[in-house]
Amino acid sequence: MSGKRKVGRTCVGCRNVKEKKELIRVVKNNENEIFIDKTGRANGRGAYICNDLNCLKLARENKGLEKSFKCNIDNEIYEKLEGEFNE
Repeated sequence: MSGKRKVGRTCVGCRNVKEKKELIRVVKNNENEIFIDKTGRANGRGAYICNDLNCLKLARENKGLEKSFKCNIDNEIYEKLEGEFNE
């Protein structure tokens, strides 16, 4: 056996499975705030997306984040996420 098992997560945009460390975690916390979790350990419901602005656009089109978080997401939140992606 080779130690730790690799953990795979599915991107909500392109739907490809990648290792957890290759993806960005987006979180919806108890106060219904949606943000990028840079630590990967924030409390709340998490969804993963590739580190690619095109995947965020795909997630917006196919409502991937809305399905993961089971709520409607305003355009303001997507714009905020796009801004955080560029940082």
